Amino acid sequence: MVPTNQPGWLLLLSLMMACGCLVPARGQAEDWPQWRGPNRDGWSADTGLLKEWPAGGPKLAWKAAGLGQGYAGVSVVGDRLYTMGDKEGAGYVMALSAADGKILWSTKVGAPGSPDAPGWSYPGPRCTPTVSGDLVFVLDAWGEMVCVSAADGREQWRKNFGQDFGGKPPTWGYSEAPLVDGEQAVVTPGGKNGAMVALDRKTGRLLWQAKDFTDEAHYSSIIAAEIGGVRQYVQLTAASVVGIAAGDGRMLWQAPRRGNVAVIPTPIVAGNLVYVTSGYNAGSHLFKVTPDAGKFAVEQVYANRAMANHHGGVVKVGEHLYGYSDSRGFACQNFQTGEIVWAEKEKIKKGCVSYADGALYFREEDSGTVVLVDPSPAGYRERGRLVQPDRAKEKAWPHPTIANGRLYLRDQDLLLCCAVK
Repeated sequence: MVPTNQPGWLLLLSLMMACGCLVPARGQAEDWPQWRGPNRDGWSADTGLLKEWPAGGPKLAWKAAGLGQGYAGVSVVGDRLYTMGDKEGAGYVMALSAADGKILWSTKVGAPGSPDAPGWSYPGPRCTPTVSGDLVFVLDAWGEMVCVSAADGREQWRKNFGQDFGGKPPTWGYSEAPLVDGEQAVVTPGGKNGAMVALDRKTGRLLWQAKDFTDEAHYSSIIAAEIGGVRQYVQLTAASVVGIAAGDGRMLWQAPRRGNVAVIPTPIVAGNLVYVTSGYNAGSHLFKVTPDAGKFAVEQVYANRAMANHHGGVVKVGEHLYGYSDSRGFACQNFQTGEIVWAEKEKIKKGCVSYADGALYFREEDSGTVVLVDPSPAGYRERGRLVQPDRAKEKAWPHPTIANGRLYLRDQDLLLCCAVK
């Protein structure tokens, strides 16, 4: 009930809040507020999900259209979804109702398309929006970063990676999802002025630029970690893996690691171990990072081509990693040793993977088919399969989002919502 014994302006505000016009729903424990879930590790916090899928897969709850072109993923906070797309001659960030997929607001970010290599064009934004409190942070392929209000999409501030930080888009354009850590938003413009920057999340004011870290930007997204008691940001480029001090942007450690063509997957940190992988025969590496006389020492534990993951990502469950290796198929890799435990190439094709409630959600990039897989080193076992309807002709690159009992599948202009509770 809305009280009626209030001044006019306060009554109007109460009415707008009651109908959801101003304030988005508060977050829930099972939300998916950013790239690769709550902790950027591909894990959903959702529980009570179906352990086996019926024939034909889980039920389609709704289908929404009008999202535009692109490969952006979906973030979920409360009763709202957030994504990006090219439409009507521009790139947009938008909010949708989680109940039915209706677009609630849409805000222009910048130019459409992307600075792709000639002949290999994949137009549209690739960034999964980051939702932090009442703000949403996005980045387009050209390097336009925008912060908007989660309630109504009103622009709060923007930065241009080239003009403001000396950055240059990689070959296929920026694909990073901004990291919000406390009161700062952290991104990787790349370049000689300092490859990583931290901005005040509310104003966009530059807090620091990592002057000692001058790699060119690639396509991976930063993760935050505590290593040796020091808060730091771990990033992967085509030249190295680095740890940057969260407080002031100092480079704490750097391990040379050559990537080829496009370095995309997000690093995984477990304790003081940092795991990275990428495609084009670069393979996988594990580094041990330890405090050393006030600094950090980096030791390479292993380097092999057993897991060469192009861009579908890998997830760590227990002491094993699961993801698609270009040379072997969908594989289980021992995290500590790098050895492949098993691989399956016939029953499942190349794609991306997320994890929720004891199961892997694997999405094939060509067919869009989603396969529920048992995360076990004992071998490959399917628990169900969903053949995606209404497939676009483009690759199904957006990762599966699992939140609040729903599975969300973005496919260019469409968003599918399936009930998996």
